[in-house]
Amino acid sequence: MPTRNVVVGSAVGLHARPAAIISEAAGDLDTEVLIGLPGDEPVDAGSSLLIMTLGAENGATVEVSGESQADVDLIAALIEKDLDAE
Repeated sequence: MPTRNVVVGSAVGLHARPAAIISEAAGDLDTEVLIGLPGDEPVDAGSSLLIMTLGAENGATVEVSGESQADVDLIAALIEKDLDAE
């Protein structure tokens, strides 16, 4: 399963706005993508509520995994951006 570690770029971490943007993008994918803190149980990237339960703050490293490398890369790229700045 393709996996990629990325650093959270949003200034407020993976809270409401960034989580909503990420979950919307993940919901449009044909495969499931998971996000988790290293060593913890990952959550479905298609659920903004589950993303927020991670408590991932700015600068935290999260693990993105899924069946498709392209889908993992897409979600990882969103996590690395400051989605509050847009």
